[in-house]
Amino acid sequence: MVYNIENTGADCEFPSMPTFSELPEVKSLRYPFEFADVERRMKNLDDWRCRRAEIGAEIMNWEPNLQHRINLEASFSPDSILTVTVIIKSDTLKLTSHIWIPKEEGPCPAIIGVGMLGGTGNLPRDIFTSRNIATVQFNFGEIAPAGFNNVKRGTGGFYKLYPDIKVGYFAAWAWGISRIIDALEKLPELIIDLKHIGVTGCSFAGKIALFSGAFDERISLTISQESEGGGYTAWRVTETLDGKRATLRNAQSAPWYLEDFSKFTEAVTKLPYDHYELMTMVAPPHTLGNR
Repeated sequence: MVYNIENTGADCEFPSMPTFSELPEVKSLRYPFEFADVERRMKNLDDWRCRRAEIGAEIMNWEPNLQHRINLEASFSPDSILTVTVIIKSDTLKLTSHIWIPKEEGPCPAIIGVGMLGGTGNLPRDIFTSRNIATVQFNFGEIAPAGFNNVKRGTGGFYKLYPDIKVGYFAAWAWGISRIIDALEKLPELIIDLKHIGVTGCSFAGKIALFSGAFDERISLTISQESEGGGYTAWRVTETLDGKRATLRNAQSAPWYLEDFSKFTEAVTKLPYDHYELMTMVAPPHTLGNR
């Protein structure tokens, strides 16, 4: 089941979000099909539409909503470069992406690969080209630079376009992939099967793929490789493990997350959600991953 809009639950209403001091301490993993008010559980698929949106609202509660009025232009050059121009008032951001399209008759599925080369993430190119699947490169560096502790928050093209919005890099990168899909919708001559779009990436790019698949319901397949802490791994679980592991404490300093998220470093059990719920947001489309 794939949809033609980013968020089918945009019209759902939820109770107001509690402040940090109001959040209860919950050590166990919450039942994902129970609404936040815990007075009702899902009964059918339509309930999931709103429960999924509620999980997303909880995750994004510490970051402003990115649903703005966007003017977007798209073009495709003879040398196979997709150019996406996002215009907000007088400011513009250009995204470029190399696209390989099979010579077979379309429409053809497409995979969006997070990374500077190839358009297939960390997967072998022939997995897709041998099956006549178009490959779409996502240059995350045009949105925000890669890096961890040595990269300043709010750096990159997204933040020049939105200077007043304070969001972590994962929110910005996922926003960028959604704009690539917007552009594909505007270019029917590419003969891309918009009901069969996938996204893939490995390690931190696997986190980008997971966030993108969770927050854009137009993506029908999410391949999140080795995304670990901040990806498919629950923060509550990694906090209880011995040895070297990606805990919230040693990850929050990265610009990948909103700075206020650091409030949870010593209070992981107060998180109103956890990342297994981020994974559930991908449903009913499919997700694949490995450790």
